[in-house]
Amino acid sequence: MAREIRLAVLASGSGTNVQSIIDGIEAGSLDARIVLVFANKGDAYVLERAKKHGLKTEVLDAGAMEREAYDRQAIRVIDGYHPDLLVFAGYMRIVTPAFVHHYPDRIINIHPALLPSFPGTHAQFQALNYGAKITGCTTHFVRAEVDAGPIILQESVRVEPDDTVESLTARILEKEHEILPKSIQLFAEGRLKIEGRRVRVLPPQVAKPRSP
Repeated sequence: MAREIRLAVLASGSGTNVQSIIDGIEAGSLDARIVLVFANKGDAYVLERAKKHGLKTEVLDAGAMEREAYDRQAIRVIDGYHPDLLVFAGYMRIVTPAFVHHYPDRIINIHPALLPSFPGTHAQFQALNYGAKITGCTTHFVRAEVDAGPIILQESVRVEPDDTVESLTARILEKEHEILPKSIQLFAEGRLKIEGRRVRVLPPQVAKPRSP
C-alpha cells in the first residue's frame, strides 16, 4: 500500500520533468506531495512553474562557494522541509559524496540515455555522435559516482536518420515524463529493493480481506 511521501525536487532549468510530477500528483496517480522545489539558479523557469502551483521554493546560488560548502548549505535548506525522497529533475550539478551519503537510497535521478551508455552531460549529442540506433532514458538511485547508481526504470527511443539534438531530446523527454513519476510511485509503494547493482521491482501488495 502506498503512503503519501514528501518530495524535494531539485532542478536547474525549465522543469518539464517537475511538471510531469505535478501533473501526476494532481491527477491522483502519484502518492506524493512536493514540499520543496530547490533550484541552483534564480532564473530557472522551474521556479515559475512551482509558483503557479503554490509550491515552496528555495534558491541557492553557488557564487564563489566550493562544492563541499555548497552542498552543506543545500543540506541545511533541504532538511528543513523533511523530505522522504529527493528527485533530481534536471539538476545540473554534480553533488559531493557527503551529500549522497546524507540521503542514503533516497535520491532518484533521471538521465536522458540508456545507462551505462552516454553518462554525464550532452547525452543526446553523445548518442548522435556515436551513431547509436537506440537511446532512451533511465531513472536510477544516485551514488557518489556520476550516473552510476542502480537502475530503476529505462525506456528506449529509436534514433531516426534525420534526427537533430533538439528532435531527439524532445522524444526522449516524452519518455522521461512517463518513467520519472512511475519510479517515484514505486518508491512510495515500497516496491524498490536494491540488491547490489540491481533494483528489483517488487509486485504490488494485495490488501488482505478483513475477517467478518
